Amino acid sequence: MKVAILDAQGAGLGKTLIKKIRKDIPSNIYLIALGTNPIATSNMLNAGANEGITGEEAICRFCQSNYIDCIIGPIGIISSGGIKGEITPSISQAVFELNCTKYIIPIKKHGIYIPGTQNLKIKDFMNEIILNIKDKFL
Repeated sequence: MKVAILDAQGAGLGKTLIKKIRKDIPSNIYLIALGTNPIATSNMLNAGANEGITGEEAICRFCQSNYIDCIIGPIGIISSGGIKGEITPSISQAVFELNCTKYIIPIKKHGIYIPGTQNLKIKDFMNEIILNIKDKFL
């Protein structure tokens, strides 16, 4: 199973996701860290990703030419200009066009509010993603 985690800035969320996946899904799972910058990629690799890909061009090329089972990231990964501008229009389009399950964590930023999520914590979203991956792919 191949899972991509896309994050930007310092990849705090991506790091936490990778650690949780490694802990909760002990089977064969290949994690690809997609970082918009070298620090994000490095932090996700240090958390346990098998492979790291950095930068707009490399992320877009990866999305267009690789098969993955799913991608996980904050809502900013599908928003042009998301994550303080680190998600370019090309990245958000490449993610949107992926033919896989997209797990989008509705972080309350970018002026985007998703009804029904106000009382949930990030760890609740992560737990739900882990359960769905186990049910769907394992």
